[in-house]
Amino acid sequence: MKTDPAQAFFDALANPAALCDAQLTLLTANPAFNLLCGEHRSLAQLLQGASLPPDGSASEVEVTGPSGERVSLVLSRKGEAIAVFARNLMMAAWNQVPDRRRTDQALLELGREVALAAGEEDLVAVVARGVKGLFPGRAFCLRFVDPRSLALTSLYAEGPLREGDRGTLVLKRSAVEKTHLKLGSLPEGRLTVSEEDPPLLFRGTLRGNATPLVAAGQLFGVINVEYGAQWQGPLEADDKVLVQLANQVAVGVRNAKLIDELTFVRTYLEDLLEHANALILVANRDRTIRVFNQRLAAITGYRKEEVLGQDLLRFIPEAERLRLLRVISSSLKGEQVSHFETRILTKGGQEAKVSVSTSSVLDPQGEIEGVIAIGQDVTALRALEKQFVQTEKLATLGKLAASVVHEINNPMTAVSTYADALLMRARTVPGTEAEQEKLKRILENSDRILRFTRDLVAYSRPAQDLPTPLDLNEAVEVAIRFCEHVVRETGAQVIRDLKPLPKVPGVRGNLVQVFVNLITNACHAMTRGGSVTVATLADGDDVVVMLQDTGEGIDPQHLEQIFEPFFTTKPEGRGTGLGLSIVQGIIEKHGGQVRVESAVGQGTTFTIRLPLGERRPSSL
Repeated sequence: MKTDPAQAFFDALANPAALCDAQLTLLTANPAFNLLCGEHRSLAQLLQGASLPPDGSASEVEVTGPSGERVSLVLSRKGEAIAVFARNLMMAAWNQVPDRRRTDQALLELGREVALAAGEEDLVAVVARGVKGLFPGRAFCLRFVDPRSLALTSLYAEGPLREGDRGTLVLKRSAVEKTHLKLGSLPEGRLTVSEEDPPLLFRGTLRGNATPLVAAGQLFGVINVEYGAQWQGPLEADDKVLVQLANQVAVGVRNAKLIDELTFVRTYLEDLLEHANALILVANRDRTIRVFNQRLAAITGYRKEEVLGQDLLRFIPEAERLRLLRVISSSLKGEQVSHFETRILTKGGQEAKVSVSTSSVLDPQGEIEGVIAIGQDVTALRALEKQFVQTEKLATLGKLAASVVHEINNPMTAVSTYADALLMRARTVPGTEAEQEKLKRILENSDRILRFTRDLVAYSRPAQDLPTPLDLNEAVEVAIRFCEHVVRETGAQVIRDLKPLPKVPGVRGNLVQVFVNLITNACHAMTRGGSVTVATLADGDDVVVMLQDTGEGIDPQHLEQIFEPFFTTKPEGRGTGLGLSIVQGIIEKHGGQVRVESAVGQGTTFTIRLPLGERRPSSL
């Protein structure tokens, strides 16, 4: 069929345009101009009273459109032909009729924006702009739902909504069939399928269209477009555009929800790995670290940014690297390795002991792309095991010491007895003062040995659970005697300032252990020649023991940690980090308190308060 070039030209114009003769007989016009003239008006009626321009000139006339709007028309004459064009960019009435080319372009552009939407919230804004542009002057409502539960997830409306449940979905059966919605997979009570048009959502509307958003047989929402009494345009064109729009939007909503779900799952899994109470590390086949969680950061001192992308072996002691490479090789072959113990380097240059289990990490195609290691820090556990071994040695030594004490007591008792008898005899013989002095020394030292062995046996005997009244000053003296060897080795001086005290309820052996630990720590904290002052006093309902040294002091950042088990600032082999933890535990079981004050370079003071009875627990 041959196409008229003039008609094709006019049809391509979006604004009203026409060609007529000098008698205003319409020769050709585009659909917009036909709409402007109206169903029962001719061009002559439209231009009634207007003056036609002379040949070779143009004039402008204002006319009334079908909806009462004012439209400026330009009339250009050449001979008997008159061309008529609307000056307005677009008439309101013409905007109500979708132009095919304009609509296709708008749908194409909307499809691009829908595909680029970053999530459901962004998608709602994109679709709302698109619907507003395609259907100006209409009231519309967007409702997005969860495809499994049909619960409302997003709602956007342009117009005054009626009262009622906006989450209830009603669709016409023809719309359901047209979009191939699978009703069997939907939850009961969330969707109503009606033979009639669904109820209107907006106040003041008389007609409406509810188009479901369906993708892969699932319902992702509904677009409602409704019309008021002033709307005169046809609905068929809107229906077709709505179906096209719904198809694009449904796919976009489906993709947006999938992206949101994947993002949530990914974030959830990342949080699980990050905050898990376990050491978690993931490395690629080339040993590049991809995951390094908070627990690992805490024990190594490295920030995540310092580790990600680095070679795993960089954080492993050289002596351990070959063993670790064997484990990685096994994991890359698909083998699981359990309870593998190794060491990792900390930022401070120290080493932490860890026990890990490894497994393969698979890519989406099922190929092994790396290794995951999950484990625990066993540094403290190994230190505790070491302490247990040492405790066993001390227990064995204690048993041996008990028998040695028994063997020493018998001859030392004889030495003490005979020395006392010889001293008494020497005092009756004139001129034996020198011999008497020697005998006194023998008697004093033998008594000292006997006193020490009795205290040693009492200290090593298991403590009783129930406290008994005791002399705290006497317990302090016993502890000082036990620490004489440490005092001599460090060249320290012990200064006593012991005031008379009332009896304190307590377990003697446990309190002696407290003072032994504190005096030993004080001696180790001082350079040779320092002093430890031990003072006691009564203070109201409490007795107070203060141990003050002239040592190096404690760094302020460590003060809050010194009572934690296994925390120590001593060099390797000099301490286990359990002494002060034991001290605190014993004092608190006695109903007391222990406090510490320290200044770097000036020394440390431990203050112990023990109640005379008011705060004492019923048992220890």
